[in-house]
Amino acid sequence: MGLIVIACYRPKPGKEQGLKELMKTHLPRLKAEGLVTDRESIIMEAKDGTILEVFEWLSAEAIVSAHSNPAVMKMWGEYGEACDYVPINTLAEAGDMFAGFKPMN
Repeated sequence: MGLIVIACYRPKPGKEQGLKELMKTHLPRLKAEGLVTDRESIIMEAKDGTILEVFEWLSAEAIVSAHSNPAVMKMWGEYGEACDYVPINTLAEAGDMFAGFKPMN
């Protein structure tokens, strides 16, 4: 059974456009490694520029295996150059009854 997650990527200064470009490749790269389902992701942007992505891992085991997958580790290194991962509760919108974000895809 899949596991749907919400990931939040806060761009590093000057890396906003690079992060947006990386987001176009995130799900396809995970799919190529057999780690996510065919469900399309939802990518959106918070008021502070943080990008959120809702996507579905294939399983809890897929998440574990991602941590030793060379292609995923390379990709995560690229993300590490462009952003910091932050908890969703650090976004102002998380305090709203119906958190709203700007759609990106």
